[in-house]
Amino acid sequence: MLEISTGKVVRVIMLTRENGPDGVHLAEYIGSLNDDEKVNLVAVMWIGRGSFDADELEEALAEARAEATAPTERYLSGIPGLAEHLENGLEALGINVSDAEDRF
Repeated sequence: MLEISTGKVVRVIMLTRENGPDGVHLAEYIGSLNDDEKVNLVAVMWIGRGSFDADELEEALAEARAEATAPTERYLSGIPGLAEHLENGLEALGINVSDAEDRF
């Protein structure tokens, strides 16, 4: 189970699309998340880009915790296709992104 709201992931997706993955607003927003939310965000991204399958969420979360040596906002800003990976990750986990995007 994810420990970050769908709305927060969608906000990261929207900020990435609006400002690019290296935008200041995106970095500030990700930086404001708590540690569990950051770990979950990275795990969703990894699932979305195919590093883990959706049924490997717990493994992705454990790996994200273990690998969290750099600030998450700096790590994610270097990921090409960040918005698409996050969207794909949510969808792989059975979360309807379109419904959540409509609220923003």
